[in-house]
Amino acid sequence: MAAFVDDLRAGRGRFRAGLRVKGIRSAPCVFELAWDGNGWATWQHGPAICPGVQHVIWRRIGTHDILTGP
Repeated sequence: MAAFVDDLRAGRGRFRAGLRVKGIRSAPCVFELAWDGNGWATWQHGPAICPGVQHVIWRRIGTHDILTGP
């Protein structure tokens, strides 16, 4: 997860390929993130809590089995 946070803070609008971040077609504004073989999470951007810092709302975190819905 440290790589995700580093990429998010860098503000490039992209994540390193190894994190496999992509949007979920059936749920606009929700993204999935895969790492280390079978680590999966779904997340979305939330309203800023601290000015200038992106806020992430973690929806589900676990194995591939979490992807039954966003």
